[in-house]
Amino acid sequence: MCVKPDNHFHNKGKYKGIIVNEHIKIVVASIEEYGSEGRVSTKCDIYSYGIILLEIMARKKPTDEMFVGELGMRQWIASLLDKMEVVDHNLLRREDGRDVTVTQTILSSILELGLRCSEELPDARPDIKDVVAKVNKIKLTLLGDRNMGV
Repeated sequence: MCVKPDNHFHNKGKYKGIIVNEHIKIVVASIEEYGSEGRVSTKCDIYSYGIILLEIMARKKPTDEMFVGELGMRQWIASLLDKMEVVDHNLLRREDGRDVTVTQTILSSILELGLRCSEELPDARPDIKDVVAKVNKIKLTLLGDRNMGV
């Protein structure tokens, strides 16, 4: 079926379904995953959660202009994770007296969780119960550090 494309998302005059807007890539990837498995899965929700964590921590979107070709947001974060160069520097401020090493450990744990949740293959992603357990562990570390620093 041929539907006249909206100028915002498609090249004018191109009716072959070629998507040129970068913001649509995520939707297309999600649709492909739903289609390839033939069913809706919580693993898709886990993937979305992982991407959101990575976006918040790095203050970047998967559609950022810097991510071209094979370099995606996920690959960029994974390659620089140990150096903490991907973390939004506002998150590393020590205004509340917290130890920067503990803060980096917490942020690194969140980034690692985001990477695990956004694995390309659904079977490689953690189950929701494991994600919740990890988030609670990170929260306890954060709250414990705050109580010691005050």
